[in-house]
Amino acid sequence: MAMTVLTIKEMREWETATWAAGQTEAEVIRRVGRSVAVKALAMTRPEDSILVLAGKGHNGDDARAAVETLDARTVRVLDVSSPETDLAALEKALQEEPALIIDGLFGIGLNRVLSGPWQKIIATVNAANVPVLAVDVPSGLNADTGEIFGAAIEADVTLTVGAPKTGLLAAQAWPFVGRLEVADQTGLVPCPVKGEVQWTLPSDFRRFPPSRPAAGHKGDFGHLYIIAGSLGCHGAAVLATRGAQRAQPGLTTLLTQDNVYAVIASQLQSAMVSAWQPEPKFPASVTGLLVGPGMAARNVAETFRPHIQHWWRDLPHPVVVDASGLDCLASGPVRGKAARVITPHPGEAARLLNWSTQKVQGGRLETLRELSKKYGHCWVVLKGHQTLIGRHEGEVFVNGSGNPHLAQGGSGDLLGGFIAGLLAQPPLQSDAATTLRFAVWEHGAAADRLQATRSNWVVEDLAAEIGDSRARQCSQSARLV
Repeated sequence: MAMTVLTIKEMREWETATWAAGQTEAEVIRRVGRSVAVKALAMTRPEDSILVLAGKGHNGDDARAAVETLDARTVRVLDVSSPETDLAALEKALQEEPALIIDGLFGIGLNRVLSGPWQKIIATVNAANVPVLAVDVPSGLNADTGEIFGAAIEADVTLTVGAPKTGLLAAQAWPFVGRLEVADQTGLVPCPVKGEVQWTLPSDFRRFPPSRPAAGHKGDFGHLYIIAGSLGCHGAAVLATRGAQRAQPGLTTLLTQDNVYAVIASQLQSAMVSAWQPEPKFPASVTGLLVGPGMAARNVAETFRPHIQHWWRDLPHPVVVDASGLDCLASGPVRGKAARVITPHPGEAARLLNWSTQKVQGGRLETLRELSKKYGHCWVVLKGHQTLIGRHEGEVFVNGSGNPHLAQGGSGDLLGGFIAGLLAQPPLQSDAATTLRFAVWEHGAAADRLQATRSNWVVEDLAAEIGDSRARQCSQSARLV
């Protein structure tokens, strides 16, 4: 299940409940140490050396506990308690060129600005240009607010314990947190705290999408219409359509401009492609609509404005609006209960709310809520690092999959198509939250799989990879039997 993002106080309450239930701190530390070691092994090779920086508190204990599981690596543990005298030992250890540093200097209990010598320790680690795995929180970072206490470790990966902390999701913390992952097999009792912001876990989708019936036919799985593409932006229409196809709706139809019809149609086989008609009429079989990708050519989106507003307000099926289509929406309520979804990146969100991008990034939860309120209580996929999925009220889900190599033109078009391809399927329409969360997570997970095997992948590779997680999970399960 997704887990609640916690404040420091709430994390302490969880720990207290765990000790009251009879679990020991030593056992939790042992399990956390094992999780740290598993991640450290994944980040290194057998011939690599690892430098463990351990402070005086439980954060240091967690880092030390990892050592017993790191017997396949050369490990040096440096206990750092007096920064004035330990700096020389740190500099000497860094001269040995470790492949990874495990940061266990300070945890969530830090509540003061670090002294000059401690800041020097942290600056030395950051200047070494060695990958860093931070335990629970990068040392020097306020786990509640994301502010730094004078200086903070710049981690490549932060493996936080139990559940994410609120400060780790703040945009100002991202340069220090790096990739955020959760050690959730820690021996803590079920978390007693329930909150509005939830962190998505890969295990949330072990049985999603559900298996299809043996006698299912294409009529059971919907007919998606896509309106996309314009001169100079025809690739977006192709990528959106391919993303939709990877979601496997029963039928996919793309409507596009006359002047790009031939080049788009020649790149698509199983999708039906037609030239846009001034007064489009959808067949009775339509079960979902995506509009907006690649409609950036001059005046193209404007010609669609009244149609987009009508579809958004009245179509009795899910509607996903992306890219240039976003500027054509009108604020106000929508009719019916079919899902309405917008997928802005931070710049588009700023434009829709007449805010600055800095304000959007500084208050992403508030941004999502305001966008949903403005556009008929719709679902919002606020893209970017730690993409948010939610509405004007209720739970908001934070996505942790993906990597910076998703920052390529066409990545968002592919995601829009994949989202719409899922939502067009009647069996997946009753739980829009899970469908959207899965789409966003799978988009990022596909990028992670590609990045693990090659560093020069492009969005066309992502189009071939997206949607394959379940098959891989089944294959892994079969190997374990």
